[in-house]
Amino acid sequence: MKVHQLLRQYEKGIRDFRDISLEGLNLSHILLIQVDFTGSNLDGANLSRAFLTRANLCGASLCRANLSFVKLSDGNLSGANLTKVNMSGAFMVKSQLPGAQISGGNLTGANLRSANLQGANLSGANLQGINLRGADLRGANLRWANISCGRLSGALLEGAKLNGVNLSGAYLNGVNLKEVELDGVNLMDAKLSGANLQGAKLIAANFRAAKLRGTNLSGANLRGADFTDAEVESTNFKGADLREAQIAGAIVDAASFNTGILADTIGHYLGNALPTVQGHPFAPGMTG
Repeated sequence: MKVHQLLRQYEKGIRDFRDISLEGLNLSHILLIQVDFTGSNLDGANLSRAFLTRANLCGASLCRANLSFVKLSDGNLSGANLTKVNMSGAFMVKSQLPGAQISGGNLTGANLRSANLQGANLSGANLQGINLRGADLRGANLRWANISCGRLSGALLEGAKLNGVNLSGAYLNGVNLKEVELDGVNLMDAKLSGANLQGAKLIAANFRAAKLRGTNLSGANLRGADFTDAEVESTNFKGADLREAQIAGAIVDAASFNTGILADTIGHYLGNALPTVQGHPFAPGMTG
């Protein structure tokens, strides 16, 4: 279908464009409210700055399509193929993307607040500065994704695959990452106030300059983790493994370490900070 044919039918009130091919077409700045593109082929199409509010793209193919700065709030992209798509700056608040394939996509600065991405594949995607507040990412594949400076406060991340993810500078206040595998994760300068990381695997994780206020790290494996210059306030480290961890320059206030496994360097640090640390006193060579 040609662009002028599509627009002519839309002007006549037609909204059903299921299973059509718009591959490679230039649809930038186009206005198509509440259209149905279910199962359609939009591979390589240019939809930059298009208005597609409440559009149905369920099962559609948009490989390498340009959706930069598109308006697609309340859209349905369930099961859509968005491999290597450009969705930078896209406005997709409350959109439905469960099971969508978005691997290798560019979503920098996109707004997907309260969107449903349950089971979506975002592996290797660039999500720098993305807004995912309140989004449903349960079971999503975020392996090797770049979510630096992303906003994930209130997001649902149960069962999400986060191996190799970059969360530096990310806002993770109040998120539940209980027992998640995050070995070697980059959380430098991340905001983790009220986050639940109970029992999480965080071996050699980078917490440099991170903000941990009221964070639950009880039972977490933090062996070799780096807390250099981090702000650790009212954080629960009970039962955590902190052997070989680095805490030089960290601000520790009212943190609870009793029963944790502590490296000599941490025991020495805490020995100098007893007025602000809850639990047993620690001296060099001692563990809780």
